[in-house]
Amino acid sequence: MSPEENYKKIENFSREIGLDFFGVADIQAVKADFILSSEIKEKFNRAISLGKKLIPSVLDDIIDHPTPLYFHHYRQINFFLDRAALILADYIRDLGAQALPIPASQVIDWERQKAHLSHKKIGELAGLGWLGRNNLLINPEVGAQFRLVTILTDLPLKSDVPLSRDCASCYLCLSVCPVRAIKESQAEFDHWACFEQLKEFRRKGYVGQYICGICVKACSGPK
Repeated sequence: MSPEENYKKIENFSREIGLDFFGVADIQAVKADFILSSEIKEKFNRAISLGKKLIPSVLDDIIDHPTPLYFHHYRQINFFLDRAALILADYIRDLGAQALPIPASQVIDWERQKAHLSHKKIGELAGLGWLGRNNLLINPEVGAQFRLVTILTDLPLKSDVPLSRDCASCYLCLSVCPVRAIKESQAEFDHWACFEQLKEFRRKGYVGQYICGICVKACSGPK
């Protein structure tokens, strides 16, 4: 099949298993940054970005710190994405190609807060959104209220085009950040202030992982 036919086939399958967002990124220019073996980097030139919406009523539970309800939802969404990526990777293998699912939430370098790759960057290259002031991927439909997982593959696929958009005049996330880590521009985002606040939330026993959700709740899509 052609790259276009493969794309449509994989996209349709992803919708059937419950995924809300689908896009394909050409990763040749960014895969050198992946924390993966050279063998894997050489093997794959495409990445499939898959997304699942968060349930807004769960976010309503968040006021000024993450809650157990949000923490459970966060983990369940990640579990769903990992299972979906495994199923889709297996489907791609049955088509005669190789595929490698990358965990939705797995930090392998805590000091630098790095995963095997940036799901946000892959999602951006796959046309699912843009990197917002809150340093999250912002989708035109649901803002930051979704999560991502990635599959690397050598299946011939057409690639999507990044969106030429930004947060424009929306500044809702700036006022809600408890440590003012979010600034006027995304480039000024204070990663360490954000991470220190995540550690404080965990130290206080709100949740058992480094998550927040406050700016996610504030960002429901362009106004």
